[in-house]
Amino acid sequence: MTQQTTADDRDLVITRHIAASPNALFRCWTEPALIRQWFVPRPWTIASAEIDLRVGGANLIVMQSPEGEEMPNRGVYLEIVPDRKIVFTDAYIQAWTPSEKPFMTGIITFEPENGGTCYTARVRHWTKTDRDAHEQMGFHEGWGQCADQLAALAATL
Repeated sequence: MTQQTTADDRDLVITRHIAASPNALFRCWTEPALIRQWFVPRPWTIASAEIDLRVGGANLIVMQSPEGEEMPNRGVYLEIVPDRKIVFTDAYIQAWTPSEKPFMTGIITFEPENGGTCYTARVRHWTKTDRDAHEQMGFHEGWGQCADQLAALAATL
């Protein structure tokens, strides 16, 4: 069951129970080889994923459209609690170098629940306009499909 809620006027949230351990989900979010398998809604793919998993460490995930167009997404980790929480933002592109246009901060949590995990993906936007644009781009459908792909992969670990 998927629960879709809006926590406030700048957040978009997906919460669901996933039948996998918090460790398996954390690994899927932090290991490049695993990120490549689930991180975008199919038929999109991940062309490359680079992760420097530490507070202040950068990540670069390059999404690729079915037509071959690449869309690089850069960010920096703000908080990492192994197997429990990952916070990242696109406000910085590396170290503490600001991005041209910050859009969002992702707050991902993994809480043990009934033999699995309560998975929550909260995306906090800089403005309500950004939040509305992200919702119109298909946030719930896209992030929901990715959560399904994440759950399927995590169940194999």
